[in-house]
Amino acid sequence: MGRSAPARVAPDKARTDRDLTPREVVEELNKHIIGQDQAKRMVAVGLRNRYRRQQLSADMRDEVLPKNILMIGPTGVGKTEIARRLSRLANAPFLKVEATKYTEVGYVGRDVDSMIRDITDQAVRMVQREKMEKVQDRARQLAVAQIVNALLSRRRHRQGPDIIEAIGGFLGQTPPSETVEENAEQEATSERERLRQMIESGELDNRNVEIEIEEQKSPFIQVFSPAGLEEMGMNLQDMLGGLMPKMKRKRTVNVREAKEILTFQNAQKMVDMDQAVAEAIGRVEESGIIFIDELDKVAGRETGHGPDVSREGVQRDILPIVEGSTVMTKYGPVKTDHILFIGAGAFHVTKPSDLIPELQGRFPLRVELKSLTEQDFVRILKETENSLLKQYSALLAVEGVQLEFTDDAIEEMASVAAQVNGQMQDIGARRLHTIMERVLEDVSFNASEIAPMSLKVTAEYVRDRLADVIKNVDISRYIL
Repeated sequence: MGRSAPARVAPDKARTDRDLTPREVVEELNKHIIGQDQAKRMVAVGLRNRYRRQQLSADMRDEVLPKNILMIGPTGVGKTEIARRLSRLANAPFLKVEATKYTEVGYVGRDVDSMIRDITDQAVRMVQREKMEKVQDRARQLAVAQIVNALLSRRRHRQGPDIIEAIGGFLGQTPPSETVEENAEQEATSERERLRQMIESGELDNRNVEIEIEEQKSPFIQVFSPAGLEEMGMNLQDMLGGLMPKMKRKRTVNVREAKEILTFQNAQKMVDMDQAVAEAIGRVEESGIIFIDELDKVAGRETGHGPDVSREGVQRDILPIVEGSTVMTKYGPVKTDHILFIGAGAFHVTKPSDLIPELQGRFPLRVELKSLTEQDFVRILKETENSLLKQYSALLAVEGVQLEFTDDAIEEMASVAAQVNGQMQDIGARRLHTIMERVLEDVSFNASEIAPMSLKVTAEYVRDRLADVIKNVDISRYIL
C-alpha cells in the first residue's frame, strides 16, 4: 500500500557527518550545555564512530553496529539537550519519544513502530526543505514572471482593444501589420522588464494581484481502531489523496505575499520527491538518532496485576526496534539496524538492572549525569549562547526596556535555584525559568507603559522579589 520501496540513497557525508572530531563536538556542546563532560565525550565518540564506519568497506560496514547510550540522571541536567544538539551538529534526523506513551492506552499503548514512522516523516521534510532551498532562486524568478503576467493580464483586461487597431479601424485604414507587431513586441518586452525590476525591488509590494494557487483536495478519513491500526488510516488517506486531482483557485493578495506563495509552490514542483524520499530513508537508516526518554518508568518486571503489567511488555516491544528490524512506513521499508538510540531516565525508584537483560545489552554505554550545583547555574546564566539573561533582555528591549544584570544578582538567582532544588524536587536548570519569571514579573507586565527606561537588576532587587516566596515553604512549592 502506498509507495513502492525506493532505491536507497546514501546520505551526503558533507552534510550529515561534517567531519567533526570528538573534541570539536564537545566544544560545540559546551556553548549550550554546562558540565556533564563525561556524557559529552561519550556522545561525541558515538558520532565520530558513525563517520569512521562510513569509511569502511561495505562488508565491514554492515557488521559495525552503533553503541547505544543510556543516560542516567535527574530531570533538567541536560540529557535531552545533549541529544538534540548532537543531531543538529550532524544534521541528522532526530526524534524524542517518551517510553510511557506506549502504555497510555490500557495495556497496549501506541504501536512502538510509530517512532520509526515519525522519524521517517521528519527526515522526508528535512530533505525536501534542503532541496527546495537549492532551487529557491529559480523558483523566485519564475514567481516574479508569473506576477508580471498576472499584472499585465489585468491591465489589458481594463484597457480593452489595442488603441492603434481601434483608431485604424475607425478611419478605415489598416496599419502595416509588421510595424504594429514589431512595435507591440518591443513595448511588451520593455513593459515586462520594467515591471520585473519594480517587483524585485519591492516597489509594488503593496499592490494587489490575483494569482492561482494549487491545492490538493484529500478526503478526510478517521479510523476508529486499536493503536496498531492507526497507520492504516494514514496510508489510506495518503493513497486516496494522491488519486485526487489538484484543484486551482484564484486568490487576491499583495505582491509581497504572492512572491512567497508562488516561490514556495514552484520550489515544491521542482523537487523530485521520489529522490527526496530515497535520500531521507538513507539518512534515517545511516544517521538517524532516536532519544527514548523516561525509560526508567517502564523498567521493572511483571507482577501479574495492576498497571505494572505492561512494563515488561513495552520493553519487549522496544527491543526488536533497538536490536535491528525492518519497519514498514508509507514511504517504504526502513531498517533500524544502524539508528543510534539514546535512552534516558532518572532511575530514582528503579535501576538500569531492572530492565530486561536483552534491552540492557542493547545499551552498552552508560553514563551518569550529575545534579547541577550553584556554580553550574551561574555558568548557565552567564556563559551559554542565548542564555536566559540574553533572552529576557532581548524580549524586553522590544518594548524599550533595557535590562542590566549585575554579577551579584546572577549569583543570588543561582543560589536561590540551588536552594529550592535542594528543599523540593530537583528539576535542574528548569528551576531558573521559574526564578527568572518571578524576578521579572512586574517589569514584564508593565513594560509597555513604563518604557523607555533602563533597569539594573541587583542582588537586592532579586531578594526583594523572592523574599516572601522563599520564606513561605508552602507558597514556594506552588510558585517556585
